[in-house]
Amino acid sequence: MDTALYPEPIAETLQLVGHEPDTVEATHVPMNLLENLVLKVLYLAGELTLPDIAQQTHLNACVVFEIFEDLRKEQFIEAVGMDAGSFRVVATMKGQTEARHIMSRDMYAGPAPVSLADYTQVTRAQSLAHVEVHRPDLHKAFENLVLSDGMIDQLGAALVSGQSIILHGPTGTGKTVVAETLPRIYKDSVWIPHAIEVQGQIIKVFDPLVHKSREEVTPAECDRRWVLCRRPRVMVGGELTMELLDLQFIPALGFYSAPLQMKSNNGVLIVDDFGRQRVSPAELLNRWIVPLERRIDFLTLVGGNAFEIPFDVIVAFSTNLDPNTLADEAFMRRIQTKVKVGYATIDQFHEIARRFCAQSGMAYDAAAVDGLIETLAELGQPLRACYPRDVIQHICWKAKYEGRQPNLTVEGIREACHSYFLPPSEDT
Repeated sequence: MDTALYPEPIAETLQLVGHEPDTVEATHVPMNLLENLVLKVLYLAGELTLPDIAQQTHLNACVVFEIFEDLRKEQFIEAVGMDAGSFRVVATMKGQTEARHIMSRDMYAGPAPVSLADYTQVTRAQSLAHVEVHRPDLHKAFENLVLSDGMIDQLGAALVSGQSIILHGPTGTGKTVVAETLPRIYKDSVWIPHAIEVQGQIIKVFDPLVHKSREEVTPAECDRRWVLCRRPRVMVGGELTMELLDLQFIPALGFYSAPLQMKSNNGVLIVDDFGRQRVSPAELLNRWIVPLERRIDFLTLVGGNAFEIPFDVIVAFSTNLDPNTLADEAFMRRIQTKVKVGYATIDQFHEIARRFCAQSGMAYDAAAVDGLIETLAELGQPLRACYPRDVIQHICWKAKYEGRQPNLTVEGIREACHSYFLPPSEDT
């Protein structure tokens, strides 16, 4: 395979996932687990050809035939005919009984898993630490935001380190938007397994809600147990609990779902509104002290057996609380970059307003924006980066209601502010 055809890190990791294993041994997964998987798939379908089984399990045809031969010897399945030169097979009565027995404890019938060792090797090979990030990359990624060069450089240094980051500052200054933009820096792709096998248990990793497949550039001959994706971006807010950071065992299905940080591996995990979760900051930070420092995490199966996985994640904490009240010095040392996202300058405020005017289809008027700044001062409000957007939206809504084109005027701005801001005190 000519790896020069593919961008990094695909070229490097193709050495690991670029060829389908053509024997059961080469899958690095126990034979009995693969046999159980094939038997479940066949039982649920009723009748399949061997290529059908290969398609559903994402296994090589030679591996499927090896499993077929073994299951046929044990009289769990039998061939009932031929279709386009391939066996059509069904589960025997003995096989159906065995399948029901297997499914009483494990109903996973998706793509075959990869081994924990292979998962670890591939995750480390495509680590964030291997990605080169330079100033032009940052400016390109953040071109839609109005940020100072100093802040962009600070963010760039954090991404180069591959370490986690805290974005802190007053509400409405754009911390969440900055955090959401961080993953745009990365233009490469990574391999995510559909599932992994650990001590005979299945852990489902690939999540289409999190992982964006790049099927259009996936090499045809690769190991189909892996999905080529953009680097993950996982975002969680007030709903975060400690349970989401541990393996999620699904009793009714008999297999596990990967925790948030595992789904985020080789990418960015954004913890928005940090300090306002249902779990206390101290509990959360204690859970992550070792992973943030040693770049490894430990997960525990239902039986109590623990195992190690890579922790190759940039955790971006976003908070409008004082970070000093959220964590002790020992934890803060492990987060090397703290970026304060403060209020906008007057020039930045004008630029933000100009951009939102353009997006909203109205003419930008510097005098009207000066009027907004004066109105905010009268109300005792600072120059939050969100105010131009919010006020302009109010003007657009009013214009749409009245059936006319929106215009940026001082009168319209004052009317919008009257709707947007609460009075200093409510009458009782």
